[in-house]
Amino acid sequence: MTINDLIKIYETKKKKYGMQAYRHISSVLKEAKEQHKKDFNGNDHEQSWRAFKGKNLEKLIEYIITDEVRALGLQVVNGNSLERTNGTNLSKELSLVKRNLIVDYGEFGSHLPDVDLIIYDPKTSKVVAVLSSKVTLRERIAQTGYWKIKLASDEATKHIKVYFITPDEDGTLTIKKPAKKGRAIVEVDTDGSYVLSETDIEESNKVKMFDKFIDDLKKLLK
Repeated sequence: MTINDLIKIYETKKKKYGMQAYRHISSVLKEAKEQHKKDFNGNDHEQSWRAFKGKNLEKLIEYIITDEVRALGLQVVNGNSLERTNGTNLSKELSLVKRNLIVDYGEFGSHLPDVDLIIYDPKTSKVVAVLSSKVTLRERIAQTGYWKIKLASDEATKHIKVYFITPDEDGTLTIKKPAKKGRAIVEVDTDGSYVLSETDIEESNKVKMFDKFIDDLKKLLK
């Protein structure tokens, strides 16, 4: 089971549901899990599947958004590709992206925020937005709020939008009020969350269905 298998399943959903295919990410993952189980040889399938799902959800989201992001004249890069290298084998473009995203901890050095995808302008290497993605909010949302606060506290990075993209499988974002803790963090401490689910959610300025994502990105460029 690889990311390409996941993309194939997504593409079959796209043939069936068209523009609404994003709402069926959870069933894409469900089908992939069955396939993953058939191919699995070890002892703990659940653990292996969780690792696969976490790593490949972000790659699937990257696949879904890349063409539309590029159509806006922007580029997408996976956060790991900036993390893994010490700068020596990064292109000049990505080296500048890295520099434009770094958080300064004074005597404790400079560190990249933990984000999955980075959207930037390839002409200037200016970072427009960073995205984190997880199947549920509880795994990462407080951390995403933390990075928003850190980026906002520096003149060089305060313009960077910090978004969370999720199938929201535990329904944390469904209701606006009374808000669950995860929804409260999204509303107050991030620039917003986009939801890939079949369930309709109570939308707000910060919490929306995923099909609004590219439109919001366009507004940032105006």
